[in-house]
Amino acid sequence: MSPLEKLFGKTAQLTVLEYLMRNKGEINYLSGIAQGTGLYHSSVARVIEPLLQNNIIIEKKIGKQIRSFYLNEENEAAKLLIKFYDELRLLSDEQLTSPDLEKPVVDHE
Repeated sequence: MSPLEKLFGKTAQLTVLEYLMRNKGEINYLSGIAQGTGLYHSSVARVIEPLLQNNIIIEKKIGKQIRSFYLNEENEAAKLLIKFYDELRLLSDEQLTSPDLEKPVVDHE
């Protein structure tokens, strides 16, 4: 389970956003996002619209039918999301490897 999923639950939009953050700097196609996330092509197309409207991701059309997308790393909201995601992943990784996270023994006497 991803760190974002642990906090906010699993939604298609969050899954797509996280996929794009993991693949920032790369151009992604709708079918590639669908394959990489395990979502249906139509679901990706639906949940990508609000991300486009808020300029979190940018669409580039290649030819008449091919849509490509990439994370808009210049957008302030996207920058904050990326920073939050990266820090959350680090925290999650640290917690997974920390020996201090063993469950404490509670004495109820």
